[in-house]
Amino acid sequence: MARRGEGVYQRGTVWYLDFRHDGQRHTLRIGRNIKRHVAAEIAGVKRAAILKGEAGIGQKRKDILFERAAEEFLSWARTNKKPRTSKDYRQCIDHLKGHFAGKRLGQILTLDVERYKRGRVDVGARVRVNRELAVLHNLLNRCKEWGLFEGENPAGAVKKIKEPKRRLRFLESSEEGRLLEHTEGCLRSVVIVGINTGLRIRSEALPLCWSDVDLQRGFVTVQAAYAKNGTSRSVPLNSRAREVLERLRERSKSEYVFTQANGRPYKSMDKPFAAACKLAKLAGVTLHTLRHSFASRLAMAGVDLRTIQDLGGWSDLSMVMRYSHLSPNHKREAIEKIVPEFHNAIHNTALSAV
Repeated sequence: MARRGEGVYQRGTVWYLDFRHDGQRHTLRIGRNIKRHVAAEIAGVKRAAILKGEAGIGQKRKDILFERAAEEFLSWARTNKKPRTSKDYRQCIDHLKGHFAGKRLGQILTLDVERYKRGRVDVGARVRVNRELAVLHNLLNRCKEWGLFEGENPAGAVKKIKEPKRRLRFLESSEEGRLLEHTEGCLRSVVIVGINTGLRIRSEALPLCWSDVDLQRGFVTVQAAYAKNGTSRSVPLNSRAREVLERLRERSKSEYVFTQANGRPYKSMDKPFAAACKLAKLAGVTLHTLRHSFASRLAMAGVDLRTIQDLGGWSDLSMVMRYSHLSPNHKREAIEKIVPEFHNAIHNTALSAV
């Protein structure tokens, strides 16, 4: 037990210091087989160090409310991230606020994050919650870097939900034909260029300038500012994409490639594209399906995955493997190739006996 209010006590042959400061209890081991007065002197030194914050224990930890952390994080995102990414962050933060608002970052425990994940899964947001957990993890790490928060990141130990592997939608040749029958003007050009270059329509194709198009050598340059992975790349133009761009160049009076009647670039083509897909009776098709089709056709043409990765600007080869699925028709054609190649007299004899 502590003696004379000093907070110093002995257990066996070991002396301890035990006292409270600023609502926090501190228990420290002082030493073994020493005299009581020596233990008291050492305890006084340790207590003073704690009170002065020299031991790092008595210091007031930096901590802020989740709302302020979210505000700082979104401000950083608006400056350093693309508008679409910043918008996605804001949507995730809005959901996170519903659970963590009013709490300081230091009050958020791993169990709290697990409960948040469980609640989102219960309402059917199995895939979306992974994005929200990633944003929370990023927010907490940023606040630590900025000196607004001290401590472990509670989101770091929370496992993400395993997402189901889905077959990525791509266009068969017949589907592309039906789609083009119901497109015209700039939208038609975007569809053809998208399928034949793999450009991300919203972030890479629509902001494309003629200064980044080299028709003479047959290349399109995607600037780092528009590339998803922040790295510029050059994409060769095949004859079909090149023909479309040459026609656009002949009548263009704007610095942008795909423009409205006033010469300004399109911010989005989602609505007219969706309308064309409806007329063509294509289900599950978006503008990003054009990029899926690009990668799939390269794979079916026998192009190696590393080259597909470079052409499409993917930072991770595993992402390319998701895009390089093969169509059922391609698989049927591939398996049929073994018939003329290996169907010799032995096979004929065997078949006749069946």
